[in-house]
Amino acid sequence: MSSSISERIITLGSSLPDSVRLIAVSKQVSAEIIRCAYAAGIRDFGESRIQEAASKQAVLQDLSDITWHFIGHLQNNKAKKAIEQFQWIHSVDNLKLAQRLNQLAQELKISPQICLQVKIRPDPNKSGWSPSQLLADLAALDQCENLQIQGLMTIPPLGLNDSEALNVFNSTSKLAKEIQEQNWSNVQMHHLSMGMSGDYKLAVQAGATMVRLGTILFGERPV
Repeated sequence: MSSSISERIITLGSSLPDSVRLIAVSKQVSAEIIRCAYAAGIRDFGESRIQEAASKQAVLQDLSDITWHFIGHLQNNKAKKAIEQFQWIHSVDNLKLAQRLNQLAQELKISPQICLQVKIRPDPNKSGWSPSQLLADLAALDQCENLQIQGLMTIPPLGLNDSEALNVFNSTSKLAKEIQEQNWSNVQMHHLSMGMSGDYKLAVQAGATMVRLGTILFGERPV
């Protein structure tokens, strides 16, 4: 198992541009397997459940240069644990949550890095701002001075063909450029977190700076 994971990581790493950060999505993956991925060079790991991540983080404390990314849906009542456990939160999907994180960050004297999750196409199965909602909320988001707002995150709806998925990624990239051109003080668009195992090549083509890969590294897992 460890040798096959190492081979996949080496192959993937060599195929990605230097500008793209590989985040290994390690949900439902054991701490032992995470160690294997770490030994193969991975330093960024993505988790989507607070409690599951906490148990792994406790076991892996000796790997002090891991960066932990929260990529799941985040409820307001778990916001404090999220910013205590994760350096990055990719799934900030509404203004109320951003403001709550900002308040907690001030209290805890930390400055988490976050991405704003957007829904380019309507999707009842996903959270996130519509482009128009996000543009309307930018002034309020710019007041969240304790957050390092770094860019956008998106997940295309299931069932899209390659052309449709690429359109979602290109539209996200275009939205990020539009926001950056407005020259906000605290809302920056340095990163695009987009692309998973089935569509990451399209995301990279559209300008992704972070890809979230799980299945292609660790194999299929239960939903």
